Amino acid sequence: MTKHGDRGFVGSIPQIYQQHLVPLIFEAYAADLAKRAASIAPKCVLEIAAGTGVVTRQLAATLPGDATIVATDLNQPMLDVAAAIATAREVEWRRADALDLPFADASFDAVVCQFSAMFFPDKAKAFSEARRVLRPDGAFLFNVWDRIEANEFADTVTKALETVFPDDPPRFMARTPHGYHDARVIAADLSRAGFAARPQIDTVTARSRASSFRIPAIAYCQGTPLRTEIEARGATRLEEATDVAAEAIAQRFGRGAVDGRMQALVVTIET
Repeated sequence: MTKHGDRGFVGSIPQIYQQHLVPLIFEAYAADLAKRAASIAPKCVLEIAAGTGVVTRQLAATLPGDATIVATDLNQPMLDVAAAIATAREVEWRRADALDLPFADASFDAVVCQFSAMFFPDKAKAFSEARRVLRPDGAFLFNVWDRIEANEFADTVTKALETVFPDDPPRFMARTPHGYHDARVIAADLSRAGFAARPQIDTVTARSRASSFRIPAIAYCQGTPLRTEIEARGATRLEEATDVAAEAIAQRFGRGAVDGRMQALVVTIET
């Protein structure tokens, strides 16, 4: 799987992502990130790699009333889903590459990014762009997933798929979403990006809940680029893989509503 493939939120993935994955794992951390951003009372906020807008909607509901929000993503289908969902205030939606932001220096009080730094092909470059568009005394806030073993649904699905494809198991979840969790590496990348301050890195544990054991399997197997990785191993095997993942979730968490642990690192650094 190429790096480009790991960033391939295409086809029906954005809709399934929004329907299943957002409430499953993203909403709790979006509320946390928006609360942290609101605590610094920014007047102008840039969100990079906004996806389907889960953080954007929290920012719109949480920030001071006079704050403006610009939400960007490289992937237009994800932005299209985001823009179709109502927000508490007007948001400027704009397609933009986090590695080459189309904004002037010192344009924003805060830059926010949820669970996307792991996908940046050049993390120091993306971080340097965030620093460039921040005003003096601005703040860059982002989160990344901790190791996959600390995230129970993702770990269970990944291990289940090893039984479906034993010769070449799909490793997207471990490789990319859960592949950037070393605090020392993150701090080094921020330093290479030109940040002089030391980052504050908090470990935040939360619960991932769904009304059915099938929802985590559908969310991960069909609502992320893991789907592309599965289909590359057999165009007709997506449903089989989803069923096996669902059964693994049921065996570990039960056949009714399910509740699993998830864990992330939340990073704050000032200019």
